[in-house]
Amino acid sequence: MDQTDYNIINVLNSNARNSYRDIAKKLNISLSTVANRIKKMEKETIINGYIPIINQEKIGLDLTVIISLRISHGKLIEVQQKISNDKHVFAVYDVTGDWDSFILAHFKDRRDLNMFIKRVLSIEDVERTNTQIVLNTVKEEKRIIIS
Repeated sequence: MDQTDYNIINVLNSNARNSYRDIAKKLNISLSTVANRIKKMEKETIINGYIPIINQEKIGLDLTVIISLRISHGKLIEVQQKISNDKHVFAVYDVTGDWDSFILAHFKDRRDLNMFIKRVLSIEDVERTNTQIVLNTVKEEKRIIIS
């Protein structure tokens, strides 16, 4: 990757609906350069897709939570795979420290969250959970600005 690739990604990050023609014009490069570079980055899985950024609260998902998990030795990946399939979950991380994994998820309400936590606790190799409810989101971006 070179600076041109980074510049293309930055334009896409500001609005993934930009046409190749718009990107070429903004970066003062040819349309074919933009098309070829994007196709190459998609093929190499540098770019893995294009998705809308949804305001969760406006679609009724009022709770965002961070759930810490302690998982039985040797069962981390198996448990994470099970949990990652749930529609509420938007991120699953391996972490260092006192916990084995962090789960980030959105829920309609406390009842929805409660049912999810009970399902997670029923997974045989989940030893313990700790749930934190996000009170206010100061910054949350899916895009990465690269230079």
